[in-house]
Amino acid sequence: MSSIDLNGLSTEAGSHHDNLEKKSVREILEGINSEDKTVPLAVEKAIPQIESLVNRAAERMQQGGRLFYIGAGTSGRLGIVDASECPPTYGVPFDLVIGLIAGGDSAIRKAVENAEDDPDQAWKDMAQYHPGPLDTVIGIAASGRTPYVVGGLKAANENGLLTGCIVCNSGSPVAAGAQFPVEVVVGPEYVTGSTRMKSGTAQKLVLNMISTTLMIRLGKVRGNKMVDMQLSNEKLVERGVRMIMAETGVDYAQAKAGLLEHGSVRNAVDFYRGK
Repeated sequence: MSSIDLNGLSTEAGSHHDNLEKKSVREILEGINSEDKTVPLAVEKAIPQIESLVNRAAERMQQGGRLFYIGAGTSGRLGIVDASECPPTYGVPFDLVIGLIAGGDSAIRKAVENAEDDPDQAWKDMAQYHPGPLDTVIGIAASGRTPYVVGGLKAANENGLLTGCIVCNSGSPVAAGAQFPVEVVVGPEYVTGSTRMKSGTAQKLVLNMISTTLMIRLGKVRGNKMVDMQLSNEKLVERGVRMIMAETGVDYAQAKAGLLEHGSVRNAVDFYRGK
């Protein structure tokens, strides 16, 4: 018998929509969209919880702490996406925000059987990074019952880390194991139990909020600009040039020369301002 009890989970409840195979494409699209519209409202209700988690995580990261995401399946992939976008967007080290998925990197593309059922594996996966008391661990699990996440948070608590979570059901074991839980209750999915849909959207929105706010608090944004972004392609170079022109009033040629010479929007702007 499975140790995961799905009874009573709102994310597993029957869809508000039925006979999907008999609907037209337009009807299906409109039905999905009608459900998706409810997600930002559910996230809005959780803002006080998100605020508490971000405030505590920011305190630690300002002292040199790191942020870990742990999850399985879609939840784990979303954590990895958010973590992987922090270095190019904000110029932070690749190991400042770390996403870990049950089953390892191969599970990013293909599900690894039973990987999420081991409650000890998340802490083992974190061990290579030598986690410490300034670090924060956020468990991501739509059901709130994933053993990989439950066990990871338990071990993190025992080792003095700050713990939070993003779940889409109320009163879950994952939330109970997190010092600062975030519960975004989105209700039944359009396709019953398909938590990659509304639940995944809610998790992505909350992850955006958490990492963006943390990066702003860490000084990686000026005004509303990504002044430390990596210049890894022509589009980003052009974006950087436009930022420098807007901030300093220099022409295109000067802005591009300054960006390429000084390596970041921040440094180029400071140069032209004589700092």
